[in-house]
Amino acid sequence: MSTGTDLFDLTGKRALITGSSQGIGYALAKGLQQAGADIILNGRDTGKLAKAAQTLGDAHQIAFDATDHSAVKAAIDTFEAGTGSIDILINNAGMQHRTELENFPPDAFEQLLRTNISTVFNVGQAVANHMIKRGHGKIINIASVQTALARPGIAPYTATKGAVGNLTKGMATDWAKHGLQCNAIAPGYFDTPLNEALVNNPEFSAWLETRTPAGRWGNVEELVGAAIFLSSPASSFVNGHTLYVDGGISACL
Repeated sequence: MSTGTDLFDLTGKRALITGSSQGIGYALAKGLQQAGADIILNGRDTGKLAKAAQTLGDAHQIAFDATDHSAVKAAIDTFEAGTGSIDILINNAGMQHRTELENFPPDAFEQLLRTNISTVFNVGQAVANHMIKRGHGKIINIASVQTALARPGIAPYTATKGAVGNLTKGMATDWAKHGLQCNAIAPGYFDTPLNEALVNNPEFSAWLETRTPAGRWGNVEELVGAAIFLSSPASSFVNGHTLYVDGGISACL
């Protein structure tokens, strides 16, 4: 059995990261590439996708809308047939909408469901059907500290991330017998484009720094270690787990 750093080596593995033209997705793509993985970037904006691929130097690109089940299946099947196997999937695509619950627009609620939950099902199912045939694979879903905790103004987002946590358990329950490990990473508050409005809000940042035991916002690079662990042989008996990377915010009142 491999020991030491070999347990975390991703050489020879190919990883698809959805929503990876910026933010957390791009940081995870870059980190897994540095660990030896061949990277597949995904997004809907082909211009942003091409720019991200150029900065990585050597990365595949698959442009599809992860909310479209048929388009996802077609894109994954075509890639598998023409280029090769997808060994690691990170379901990162997601969005936020902040409005008090009593005034939350129904169309925004439906969009959150499609973007934060349906994408995990769509891409997860499409990739897993190939992994199951091979008898191995790694699926990592990006959950959130809101998988466990709520804040004012984001109740529907909290509901979607709770669903991601439970869908991860369901994936592990159904697919572990086929050699797949399905887990989730739950980031706390990170300085990303999704959180730009909060990062630029001095009052919120002051609250966050007081509320978080680590006393600061997270840096997206601090998610890479967890992603490498869950993508690698080091996590061969870890399944259905949600790993919180949140500076301790979910551990305290």
